[in-house]
Amino acid sequence: MNLNELRDDIIIKQKKGLPFIITSVIIWLLIAIVSTLDLNIELKNILIFCCSCPLLPISWLVGKKLNVDIFSNENELGKLGFLFTMNQMLYLLIVMWVFNAVPEKMTMVYAMVFGAHLLPYSWLYKSNSYKFFAIAIPIISLVLGIFFNGFVVAAVLAVTEFIFVLLLFNELKRIPKS
Repeated sequence: MNLNELRDDIIIKQKKGLPFIITSVIIWLLIAIVSTLDLNIELKNILIFCCSCPLLPISWLVGKKLNVDIFSNENELGKLGFLFTMNQMLYLLIVMWVFNAVPEKMTMVYAMVFGAHLLPYSWLYKSNSYKFFAIAIPIISLVLGIFFNGFVVAAVLAVTEFIFVLLLFNELKRIPKS
């Protein structure tokens, strides 16, 4: 297969990463809930980090419902998608620094890193939705994070991710059936 055929194949077989984006709605809802707890900021931020721990198991379950094998190695571009995700891990070092330096802004920075890491997927999945949200999420998070608390950032991110899911479903519907 050539590169475009590999991209078309992964778009269909991975359904544009929908299991992960659907799971991100759940994770941002969990983060919003944790943000409302009456805890000291350090413990709250640790719990916010912990909210991302169920990403893989929930994505796997969502993938099962959508008939997507999120761990498939059939397409070489799956390894590239994994590399795109690993890139985010490097940026989490910035979030960890904010955890100590400006703890009340950690959710904002976490959201910015999350959003920005989506950009390479716009190429992989030939998706304008990924491109739009990769740019919009960091900007929205920055603006909201400056003026509001972590709960507002997380709640808006959950709604934003839900809209993203709907747009991805719409993109998938427009793919011609072979």
